[in-house]
Amino acid sequence: MTMTKHEQGKLYRYYTEPKMVTELTRRTLVLVLAGGEGSRLKNLTAWRAKPAVPFGGKYRIIDFALSNCVNSGLRRIGVLTQYKSHSLIRHLQRAWSFMRAEIGEFVEILPAQQRTHKKEWYQGTADALFQNLDIVRRHDPQYVIVLGGDHIYTMDYSAMLLRHAETGADFTVGCIEVPCEEASEFGVMSVDENMRITKFTEKPAEPEEIPGKPGIALASMGIYIFSTEALFKILDDDANKLGSSHDFGKDIIPANIHTSLAVAYPFRNEDGEPGYWRDVGTVFSYWKANMELCEIDPELNLYNRDWPIWTYQPQSAPAKFIFDDEGRRGEAIDSLISAGCIISGARVKRSVVFFGCRIENFSLVKDCVILPKVSIGKNCRITRAVIDKACDVPDNTVIGENLEEDAKRFHVTKEGIILVTPEMLGQHLYR
Repeated sequence: MTMTKHEQGKLYRYYTEPKMVTELTRRTLVLVLAGGEGSRLKNLTAWRAKPAVPFGGKYRIIDFALSNCVNSGLRRIGVLTQYKSHSLIRHLQRAWSFMRAEIGEFVEILPAQQRTHKKEWYQGTADALFQNLDIVRRHDPQYVIVLGGDHIYTMDYSAMLLRHAETGADFTVGCIEVPCEEASEFGVMSVDENMRITKFTEKPAEPEEIPGKPGIALASMGIYIFSTEALFKILDDDANKLGSSHDFGKDIIPANIHTSLAVAYPFRNEDGEPGYWRDVGTVFSYWKANMELCEIDPELNLYNRDWPIWTYQPQSAPAKFIFDDEGRRGEAIDSLISAGCIISGARVKRSVVFFGCRIENFSLVKDCVILPKVSIGKNCRITRAVIDKACDVPDNTVIGENLEEDAKRFHVTKEGIILVTPEMLGQHLYR
């Protein structure tokens, strides 16, 4: 396919060009909530926080929210950590230390430090912010953006920030249009014709439709923009409220939509359609979002040089495919294969293989997510599986063809996705 002169210019330039910082983004502080336990991901979060889980062949989940910030011109970022945070903190130090604090750019790590008189760990998403209000005040922002660090999407936050400033809202909630039958898994907003929020319900059994769009509901993306003074008052009131779980979705938003100017911001792409956004909170949704990347034209474009996803990855040699004999051919079809991999006389089909993996002769890997530094032996057949980092899969292993047998050793989801970790293989790497 012939490229245009403009496309050629973008391809051959020496650098990326993220959005320039404006006065509006300069006055904004971003706080990324990255302290969740991620228990629905089962053993994938046994040794790491959910935002640190690898995704897409070379990234971590949190890289998407942080890349959105940088590409949106937002360079003042705090990351709030709590559970099993070492892997996450190490990644942030390696991947995101390129900011220059001298000119007001930073990715600052904010571990739970029990600052309040109760000396408690973070008790909820709102409490995490409340315990860091002294740091927020020190940065003196006019606006505060609150993000989850555990979703996969690309979004220009500056457009939502501009809308927030134009409406004069106390807070704005980022949302996405979803079919009503799917909306019961999310916080759902009811809005008037001006997109002012009139009701917020957490995981309703019968979600309310958007006016003029039958069968469609507005689901919260867990993205909030607050005017700072409104945020201080809201968090202070919530901290002193008996019985509050100190959560944005359960407490903060429902309790303040009638006393504050609360606006919904629907996330749409350039064509006006609902934007790409995935909650990868379960093993199945995590596997499915990775599999979507193997499509010919996936919704999530990892190859967009105008919106790069930044990360850290060890220096590795290019991926290598060896042997070309009948039945012993190193090949990958409709797959993502990262640097440092050696596909040695094996066949990979519709799979995402992270860096540093080795797959040996006569093996077949199909519809799988293979995390970094996995070794798969000879004559293996692995289907619809997630193989955790550093697993050493023995020769002749068969996974995915008999779910009853798989369930005796591994975690099998109701959708038939098998999660395999080193511990399940008897390889206790971290003890």
